[in-house]
Amino acid sequence: MKTAIVGCGYVFDHYMSTWDQHPILELKGVTDLKPDRTKSVSEAYGVHVYDNFEAILADPEVELVLNFTSIDSHAEIIRSALEAGKHVYTEKPVTEDPEEVQALFALAAERGLYLSSAPCNMLSDTVSTMRRAVRDGVVGTPRVVYAEFDDNPIYLMKPEGWRSKTGAPWPWKDEYEHGCTVEHAGYYLTWLVAMFGPVARITAFSKATVPDKAGDVALQPPDSADFSVACLDFESGVTARVTMSISAPYDQRFRVIGDKGELWTDTYRHFQNPVYFEPFTQLSLNARKARAVRSSGMLRKIFGVGGKRVPLVKRPADPGAPRRGFSPKAWVQRQKKSQLGAQDKCLGPALLAKAIETGGESPLPPDFVMHVNELTMAMHRAGTEGRPIELKTSCAMPPLETFAADSDRSRAYPGPGALSRLAEKLIERLHRH
Repeated sequence: MKTAIVGCGYVFDHYMSTWDQHPILELKGVTDLKPDRTKSVSEAYGVHVYDNFEAILADPEVELVLNFTSIDSHAEIIRSALEAGKHVYTEKPVTEDPEEVQALFALAAERGLYLSSAPCNMLSDTVSTMRRAVRDGVVGTPRVVYAEFDDNPIYLMKPEGWRSKTGAPWPWKDEYEHGCTVEHAGYYLTWLVAMFGPVARITAFSKATVPDKAGDVALQPPDSADFSVACLDFESGVTARVTMSISAPYDQRFRVIGDKGELWTDTYRHFQNPVYFEPFTQLSLNARKARAVRSSGMLRKIFGVGGKRVPLVKRPADPGAPRRGFSPKAWVQRQKKSQLGAQDKCLGPALLAKAIETGGESPLPPDFVMHVNELTMAMHRAGTEGRPIELKTSCAMPPLETFAADSDRSRAYPGPGALSRLAEKLIERLHRH
């Protein structure tokens, strides 16, 4: 599908890192308000540069527009592209105004066009594996979910000097002004809604915990929240707590806790991040109370604390995608990504292009995107009063075929070890003080 990109900032290079793995996307060209950015991008990737956004809109061959501009530009870019008869995939969030988001989706429907939005991490092998495990009843009845998104005290890490592959600066000022919840909550909110369905109500708290994080640089607004926490009450009965911050050290664990055990992973950042399942036993639940067990990887393994890895449900490569051969540089890159994360941000646009070509449902349907957008803004704008909010939007759960396929219908999951079974009666006696 002939595609054009608007915006060549920091996130652009992340998309380009996996572009060649999705042959369905044919890049016609790019544009950006800053000529130095399009020059760098053209030299690095050999892509055509449009003089301006209007030139993209006037190109009859362009079917799909990818919008990677700043949040403040989203509404105008999306509306103009739709009015020009182009399908649109936009970076998150669609806009910060839920009513405006609904109006844009209504315009897309009226024109018979597709509109969808990042993030697409819920389409990863990690989420496909967790969703399948929850559906298979591995954890029993899901009771609570903890989603942590502490993204480090970024203001102490000199983000002003961060650059992408082609030299684009990380937009630290925009991140501070819009807030970490607006920028990042969608990652785990999409996971949650994909696994457990729509949220009925939310009780949240948000605050600027580091008001001087920009130093002498004036922010507008000066008090945008850099911390938020929300309790989500799902229509399905599940309860979740989501925490967002850029003031605490890195912690991105996602834990699904049920009657039978705990399913967990430790970051959204890698599309093939390991998934673990710990079946609850008398041995593991009691052993974790001991400091020695908590501080020893070997003892944790012996007593079953933390569980074992679950084989990932893997999405096959796109037909026609080139095989990546071996080279020392490629090997180093793979090792780096295995440690710091490997996201396929192009998977969302590629699956959207496939839906457009076949007339199928968008992988991130309108009602799903609008619901996640409303949740995000409810968290961000909660303030310090912490009042419950009834959600105005709802959505259907994305169909199973949206996620990575798995032909193994009798999937095996880790179970209690022999030591756990032998220890049951002994532990019961030990509790009779």
